[in-house]
Amino acid sequence: MESQHIRETGATSRSKRIDLTDVDIFYGDFKAVEGVTLPVAPRAVTAFIGPSGCGKSTVLRTLNRMHEVIPGARVEGQVLLDGQDIYAADVDPVNVRRVVGMVFQRPNPFPTMSIYDNVIAGLKLDKSGRVKKSEFDDVVERSLRGANLWAEVKDRLKKPGAGLSGGQQQRLCIARAIAIEPEVLLMDEPASALDPISTLAIEDLVHDLKTEFTIVIVTHNMQQAARVSDTTAFFNLAGIGQPGRLVEFGPTDVIFSHPKEKQTEDYISGRFG
Repeated sequence: MESQHIRETGATSRSKRIDLTDVDIFYGDFKAVEGVTLPVAPRAVTAFIGPSGCGKSTVLRTLNRMHEVIPGARVEGQVLLDGQDIYAADVDPVNVRRVVGMVFQRPNPFPTMSIYDNVIAGLKLDKSGRVKKSEFDDVVERSLRGANLWAEVKDRLKKPGAGLSGGQQQRLCIARAIAIEPEVLLMDEPASALDPISTLAIEDLVHDLKTEFTIVIVTHNMQQAARVSDTTAFFNLAGIGQPGRLVEFGPTDVIFSHPKEKQTEDYISGRFG
């Protein structure tokens, strides 16, 4: 099956390229985003920037089929993961989400679960038996080390995840996401609810993780986009009541220093948004 093939190829490549071609995104009859064509390079950080309501988080959610969880939502066009259409009829969206993990805006550890159980929550839902229970201890340590959290929590793994600080909770959520060994990590404003020190820790972590994962991050923070990303996509609204569109895409240093479009320059310079 196509969905099975997505997981099998991911197990060897560990990092995926994504290509969007003429993607339109709808909520019922309303077209929220129009005509997005965009490459996302493997083992790199791509930032989505733009004013509120321009569709950047909506586009992010199409990359692992989270958008269609909303009743009436749909996607037209192609979203290819290493050349495979993730919206093809024979592709299981659950399998897509194992390959394309997601970290949300606010830390969301499962409040009744321990730190340990939070990390392995996704593995327990995986009925394929890919990871045996005897391997859970190793997975927990590896994932927490990958999230730069092991040293802080190794002596309290059975304590509730909700008892951690906000920044630690977000890193726990990242550990939970990488425990299932995805190839892509989507991050929707992962530091917006955190203090400056925790934000810096998340940014450092993003920099480290891109050696293993394809990362797409949505951020309103221009300085953050400039610090963490290799390429940047600027989205904007076509007008009031009109769909969001991709205005400009390119290397981050070019987008921030010599943008081609006046809209991009105006947004980055703080003239609107």
